[in-house]
Amino acid sequence: MATLSRTAARPVLAVGRVGENIAKHAGGMGLLAWRTVTSTLRGQVRFREFLVQAYACGVQSIPLVTVTAILSGIVTSQQGGYQFTNSVPLYVLGSIVTNGIVLELGPVMTSIVVIGRVGARITAELGTMVVSEQIDALHSLGRDPVAVLAAPRIWAGTITLPLLVSMANTVGVFAGMFAANATMGMGNETFLYGARLFWHNYNLFYSLVKALAFGFLIPLIAVHMGLLTRGGAEGVGRSTTASVVFMIIAVLVADATFPPVFLD
Repeated sequence: MATLSRTAARPVLAVGRVGENIAKHAGGMGLLAWRTVTSTLRGQVRFREFLVQAYACGVQSIPLVTVTAILSGIVTSQQGGYQFTNSVPLYVLGSIVTNGIVLELGPVMTSIVVIGRVGARITAELGTMVVSEQIDALHSLGRDPVAVLAAPRIWAGTITLPLLVSMANTVGVFAGMFAANATMGMGNETFLYGARLFWHNYNLFYSLVKALAFGFLIPLIAVHMGLLTRGGAEGVGRSTTASVVFMIIAVLVADATFPPVFLD
């Protein structure tokens, strides 16, 4: 009877542990976000360090973001053209590519690129500093690791990701237009006519707000997971892997919550 009770209790215990971990991470990230804001308002964040992180997060990500945007525009254009029949006006493809890139592919694909190129690096850097006791050294010198390490990275991601998404949206739309011209013989004027016909200025606002949210969420998770690293080099690897998974899931969940909140 006791064995049966323990077996029945295992799913409940598993759910409880998952809920406890979620609450612990949510609380830790909430506290980290609050300390980031307060340290910034107190003038403890060095602007030079912010510029260094903005360059690493933004400028150095441009080549990979550009390639991703070009491929997204080409694939969207080709797939949209493949689905068309003679009963659908060809200019509608311009609207499909434009809205698909601006509303969804631009922010999400750029965020995935930043997660793999920047988020993983942040977690590995801070995790290495934790296991090598560099964070403890900062504490012993009376310096706040959040102001020195976390805040510049979080603000750099928050500011640079909307800029990267704006670039990705533009590149993706033009790549889709050139792909439509090359594969379907669709003139640029026809493509742009369809893009303008169903365009709403709110779409751009929606895309940039989504990018702003992702830009804050990605480095926040990366820093949080990096500061939780334990166990030497192996622990750094575990933290980095868990951080990348966590960031991807968080971005996809946040992306799924945007349409009912902003597009209703």
